[in-house]
Order: sequence, then C-alpha cells, then structure tokens
Amino acid sequence: MTLVNRTPAPLQVVVMGVSGCGKTTLGEALAERWHCQFIEGDRYHSPENVARMAAGIPLTDELRRGWLLTLADLLGQAHAERRTLVLSCSALKRSYRDMLRGHTPGLRFVHLHGAMASLEHRMQQRTGHYMPASLLSSQLQTLEMPTADEGVVTLDIDQPVMVILDQLQRHWGHPHGVASA
Repeated sequence: MTLVNRTPAPLQVVVMGVSGCGKTTLGEALAERWHCQFIEGDRYHSPENVARMAAGIPLTDELRRGWLLTLADLLGQAHAERRTLVLSCSALKRSYRDMLRGHTPGLRFVHLHGAMASLEHRMQQRTGHYMPASLLSSQLQTLEMPTADEGVVTLDIDQPVMVILDQLQRHWGHPHGVASA
C-alpha cells in the first residue's frame, strides 16, 4: 500500500490591481493574519523603472519583464520551500499573471477592483509613493480584467480591509501550517 501525502501545500498569493487599490494594505493584513511573509512587489522595480514612473511615463511590457521575472522567482522559491507568501503586484495583463503562474503551481490571485473616483481619491491621500495619480488612467487602460477561467478572486476596494480578509478566509481558509489569528 502506497501512502499519498494529502496535506495541502502552503498558499502563495498575489494581491493585484491598479495603483491605489490597496494592494499593500491588504497584503500586509493578510500576511499578518496568516503569520507569513509579505513582499511589496514595487520594491523590486529597477531604479530606471521607478524614475520613469515618477516622471509620469508608463512602463512597457518589455520594461516590466525583468521585474515580473524577479517576482516570479520569489513566488517559485516560496512554493519550492513550502512557505506561505503574500506578494503585491499590479499583474495588469493576463500574460503577466501567466508568467507568475508559470513559476508557482497553484498560485492564487486576489484582484482589488474599484471605481476610478475611489482610486483617484486613495492616490491623492497617500504620501511617499513614486507613482503619480496621472498614471492611473494608463494602468486602467492596460488592465485586462481577469476572466473566469483564471480563478481570480475579485473584491471591491470600498469594503473595509477586515471584511475583505474575512471573505478571503471563507474562500481559501487558512494556508497549511498556519494557526488561526
């Protein structure tokens, strides 16, 4: 008789959406609830990409490629090490999400989505971020909404973070090896 390990693997989750949707806020809260590492994906942009965005110049697919590969490697490493990980990344296009999935079997996504007015308001309220509100419309034009076959959980940004966390808890449960908070 062969024993099969049916223990679920720890989750690797990407919190995605356009700038100002609350990726970092939700990602930090989810990682705290799950007692795991949170990685702010924006910190892995090259200095050249940060300068471009700070100047109001949108990034191209080619300029995003190295950044996405770095994030894909971080997710893949967490999967290989059987570590739960929450990472924020705009993941605006399906091809970007597919690149991330290619390194991490079972990768989960939560898409934070909201009205332009809510996003603009949030961007105007935050301080210390290089991304100007002027790039929001470019990001919204680039965004390819996740389709049903991607299995992405899409949630409204106008809900309190705790409500969103509870929705994700009901949807995914706790990742393996993490005690309830």
